Amino acid sequence: MGLSKTDRRLRIKRRIRKVSFGTAERPRLAVFRSNKEIYVQVIDDNKGVTLVAASSRDKDIAATKGTKSEIATLVGKTIAEKAQKAGVEAVAFDRGGCLYHGRVKSLAEGAREAGLKF
Repeated sequence: MGLSKTDRRLRIKRRIRKVSFGTAERPRLAVFRSNKEIYVQVIDDNKGVTLVAASSRDKDIAATKGTKSEIATLVGKTIAEKAQKAGVEAVAFDRGGCLYHGRVKSLAEGAREAGLKF
């Protein structure tokens, strides 16, 4: 009998986290995708501190209309702007066990367009 969808995703997430680790010079950009919303954080794993965060529930983004992929692009641009204000230029991308497709890909492309390097 195979793994359930959530068990499979958690196994992939653990495998990714073994490799991707956020430092002060290159923090980790962690993505969480629920059915309705998308959340992203820039994390320094050495200190265990979230430097900046953004989500589709932020007031300026929640007021906009569009598809979930378009909103994910806006979240990516927002996190890139916040990260640059905090002095972060490059990040290690952590897709959180989700496929690099759809909303996760839109978020990453939006962050790259706004000037974040990964």
